Amino acid sequence: MKYAPLAIFTDLDGTLLDHHTYSYAAAQPMLDKLRGLSISVMPTTSKTRSEVELLRHELRLDTPFIVENGAAIYLPVDWLPNQPEGTESVGAFYRKSFSQPRSYWLEQLKKLPSALQSSFIGFNQMTDQQISLATGLAEHDAHLANQREFSEPLKWLGSDAEKEQLKQHMQSIGANVLQGGRFVHISGKCNKGMALLWLRKEMSTQLGYDFQSVALGDSYNDNDMLEAADIAVQIKTDKHEFPTLFRKDAVFQSTLLGPKGWNECLEQVLQQFNLTNKER
Repeated sequence: MKYAPLAIFTDLDGTLLDHHTYSYAAAQPMLDKLRGLSISVMPTTSKTRSEVELLRHELRLDTPFIVENGAAIYLPVDWLPNQPEGTESVGAFYRKSFSQPRSYWLEQLKKLPSALQSSFIGFNQMTDQQISLATGLAEHDAHLANQREFSEPLKWLGSDAEKEQLKQHMQSIGANVLQGGRFVHISGKCNKGMALLWLRKEMSTQLGYDFQSVALGDSYNDNDMLEAADIAVQIKTDKHEFPTLFRKDAVFQSTLLGPKGWNECLEQVLQQFNLTNKER
């Protein structure tokens, strides 16, 4: 397998995929170019393993992927020379987990005061049709979105003050509370940035040379990986302004939305590394 000096860690919804249609068509030219350059594209998302496996097949990706906002990494068993320490075999993958299972967090949510429990509805309480209506996904895809292993998305119905109460309570018992593009996500003390750093280190150690990591995202739940990566790419959205980053160096911001902005900024990154006209 060939490796390039860049490794792409990309959010999906609102970044590689259009926020409204879930189409990646506008990013296809860059996906083809990256494949020709042997640059790995690794989905890093709030989506589930079931969702990403289907999308990987469509995108012709054979790379690792990070699911449920950094709760776990799935690495194809033949992708690195050795099974990484601390992983378990799950089908055709090695899995590195960073969170307690979903069942644990469902139990903790049930212990909340009743007033707070009425402020949201979790995926586990929703039918495929309800998830479809809330997300714009087809019902079959909504079913896959509910095949969660480590986290629970909440459709928020309450006030910002109640959301802050939930956040403080869940954090006090060891949860990570992330505001995504559509939902509030509850999981363990993990995030996309932690998962990115673990995978980048494993790649460098096993393959014997360093990579420049490029992270792309559009929402607040992407900030951790944007801060952790060597190069951060913020994708424009019509939902909010660019989330504030602590870092000020090596930050790209797209002028176009979603996958068009993904294409736009990665073209700039490739130009910076003089990779635009080279193929491996």
